[in-house]
Amino acid sequence: MSFEFFCATDTGRARNNNEDSVAIDEPSSLIVLADGMGGYNAGEVASGMATSFIKTELGRWLQEASSTASDTDVRRAMDICVDNANRAIFNAANSNPQYAGMGTTLVVGVFRDGRLLMGHVGDSRGYRLRAGRLVQITHDHSLLQEQIDAGLITAEQAAFSANKNLVTRAVGVEDTVLLETHMHDLMPGDMYLLCSDGLSDMLDDESIAQLLQVSYSLDEVGGALIDAANDAGGKDNISVILARVRGSSGPTRSWWPFRR
Repeated sequence: MSFEFFCATDTGRARNNNEDSVAIDEPSSLIVLADGMGGYNAGEVASGMATSFIKTELGRWLQEASSTASDTDVRRAMDICVDNANRAIFNAANSNPQYAGMGTTLVVGVFRDGRLLMGHVGDSRGYRLRAGRLVQITHDHSLLQEQIDAGLITAEQAAFSANKNLVTRAVGVEDTVLLETHMHDLMPGDMYLLCSDGLSDMLDDESIAQLLQVSYSLDEVGGALIDAANDAGGKDNISVILARVRGSSGPTRSWWPFRR
C-alpha cells in the first residue's frame, strides 16, 4: 500500500496565536497532531515540543526498524516516544514559570501495509471515511465524554455544554501519561482525518463527511474544512491532517485495542 498526506493549521477568527501543531514524516508514514493549552504562549510550546519530538524520535526509529518491526514493537515505540515527550514537556513546565501548567492533546498515527496504529491523548480526534461513511475512531478523553458515557447527558445536549474544553488526559501535565492505542484495518480509498477541536466543535460529523468528499485533491479538501470551520465562527485554532490509502491489497486485520 502507499499513502498520500496533507496537513494544515489555521489560527481561526477568535485567537491571535496558534497553539496547534501538526507534523508529517512521509518516509515513515507517520502523522502527528497536537492542540496545546496553558498560559501565554505555553500551549504552542507544548504542542510544538510534542509534534517535533515524536516526528524526530519515532520517525527515525520507524525508518531504522523498517518492515522487520512487529506491530507490538511499533506500539511500544509509540508508548516510549510519547512518554519521553511527556516528560520533556512536564520538566519544561516545572522549570520555567512562564510555562507552568502547560500541556497538549495528541493524536499520532503510523501507517503500515494494511493497517493503521493510532494513539491519542485528550480530545483531538481521528476519523475514517470509508465508502462515504464517516466514523470517529478515537474516544475523547474529556469530562464531557465521561458525562455522555455515564448517561448524564445526551450527545445532543453535549453540543451546548459549557464543559467542552475540559480534558481528563493530556501530555505534559503530569509526570506520566497513558496513550490510548488502537489498530485499524486499511482499505484502498480510505481517507483518515486527524483534527483539533477547533474543527470538530465547529462542524458536525455530517458536515465533515460531506466536506471530505468535495474533491479528490487533499489540498482542496483540507482548505474546505478549514474555511467551513472559520465560516462557522472559527472560535479556536483549526488543524487538520489528511491521509488517503492507495494500493490494491485488502485489509489484513480488524480493529482491535492494545492493552497495557
